[in-house]
Amino acid sequence: LWIGERTRQIDGAHVEFLRHVRNPLGVKLGPTTTGEDAVAIADALDPDHEPGRLTFITRMGSKAVRTNLPRVIEAVEATGRKVVWSCDPMHGNTFETNNGYKTRSFADMCDEVNGFFDVHEELGTWPGGVHIELTGDDVTECLGGVDKLAESDLTNRYETACDPRLNRNQSLELAFIIAERLADGR
Repeated sequence: LWIGERTRQIDGAHVEFLRHVRNPLGVKLGPTTTGEDAVAIADALDPDHEPGRLTFITRMGSKAVRTNLPRVIEAVEATGRKVVWSCDPMHGNTFETNNGYKTRSFADMCDEVNGFFDVHEELGTWPGGVHIELTGDDVTECLGGVDKLAESDLTNRYETACDPRLNRNQSLELAFIIAERLADGR
């Protein structure tokens, strides 16, 4: 179960409902999240500091991850909580093209993933996961990658009913980047 970036108000219905659920919980944290915001949501959902109860799914975007994420992690770590830190490089890097397609830049997604790992390396904390939306199909929904998909390519195989996904080549490319970062962190 998870709470979205737009539904995580401390006095809101989603937080109130999930306070009473015993499952582990995920909470999306976007680029405007402060350390105080993260601590407040942690206090509301995990008053007993139960290890593994919370997963903070950061979706800062490539432009904000290196400046905003450290303050959030430091504030939560200062409470003594052991949360899982996960990166969602998809949602913080979504935009609409001039020809009206909702898309994402592969380069920006990779930059956010690398920024996520950089921040954790600098702080001595553990990067616990990465959320990716992908398909094994040869779609043209996200720009860039090894095939250098451009805005003009989106019309070829844009098949998503909701959010743009990485295609098989972009997925593999990102998987290798993540594997290298994990191996470097050992």
